[in-house]
Amino acid sequence: MAYLVFKDGTTFAGEAFGDWLKSNPAVVEHEVVFNTSMSGYQEMVTDLSYAGQILVLTQPQIGNYGWHHEENEADKTRLQGLIVRELSQGEGSLHGEGALEDYCQQHGVQGLKGVDTRALTRYLRQFGTLPGVLVQDQEAGLEFWANFLEYDEAVGKKEHWVYRSTVKEAYEIPGSGPLLAVLDFGAKRNIIRNLQQRGFRIMVFPAGSSPEEILRHHPSGVVLSNGPGDPEELTDCVATVRSLYDKLPILGICLGHQLLALAAGGETYKLPYGHRGGNHPVIDVRSGKATMTAQNHGFAVQEESLEGSGFQVTLLNLNDGTVEGMEHHTYPILSVQFHPEGAPGPEENAKVFDQFKRLVEKNLTRKGRTS
Repeated sequence: MAYLVFKDGTTFAGEAFGDWLKSNPAVVEHEVVFNTSMSGYQEMVTDLSYAGQILVLTQPQIGNYGWHHEENEADKTRLQGLIVRELSQGEGSLHGEGALEDYCQQHGVQGLKGVDTRALTRYLRQFGTLPGVLVQDQEAGLEFWANFLEYDEAVGKKEHWVYRSTVKEAYEIPGSGPLLAVLDFGAKRNIIRNLQQRGFRIMVFPAGSSPEEILRHHPSGVVLSNGPGDPEELTDCVATVRSLYDKLPILGICLGHQLLALAAGGETYKLPYGHRGGNHPVIDVRSGKATMTAQNHGFAVQEESLEGSGFQVTLLNLNDGTVEGMEHHTYPILSVQFHPEGAPGPEENAKVFDQFKRLVEKNLTRKGRTS
């Protein structure tokens, strides 16, 4: 047996799988979140936006179609735990290259199967996103919380998960079209693929890159990627984004969207239990058209704080009214809180990349450039 234990003593029991020995020898608390997608466990496990979290999947059967390496959203994972109801080895997959359990074992992910994930999700919806610990001895979990001292109070602030998720150095992806700079806060590969499909050359930069380092390569636009954690703690990244406002077309996705708002003087706040799933309805306030979106975030932009920022709110979440998209009145800048690349999730929002491509081309034409 193994257990997920919360600070109030609430415990969920299951069976251990994955890596419980080499990667997590000490008991450490991590934020517990849930995702309601019906498929896409592989993309979620390798989505670096889950860095530092324990992920609960509400779909009861997980692992059914095995593991296919080409569908990984990153070449690493920073997920700290995975909780499922029923774990399959993917025996029915005709082209599987392994199993979900194998990946977790090889990449340091603690897993817990056989858990009542419906009850666990209801608990999180009632009390909000909470830290929990994964242990093989229930008493050890209860003892941990009895003696708990927050890390920040004990030894100082941890390094932000963005800096543990980003690339170590800049690299270029060849192509024949205009060069885009992608500021990597934990970027998903399918974002890169969508940009490639639209003819861009791409240069990926670490999250801590300075404006000078980015502009030295003369890109035609900048993409601010998704990523994990609290955007307000990324003050250096916010400063970099602010300095790029009047220089290039910019597309912000998820965390990138939040950083754009902060750079314009806006504010963000933490949602009770976040938006994580492939069925979140978003409406365009200009056209009245609604689409279903894939989402994975725990923070949102405070709409009232955007007054006087130069941004117009263009998209809203139909469930709770949170800001899902912005466009700037003066500069060629747009952003979305959801994932237009849809991995996993609906693909009807890939038009966001087309919209950004038009902004880049228009800006190049205005400057008399073609690449």
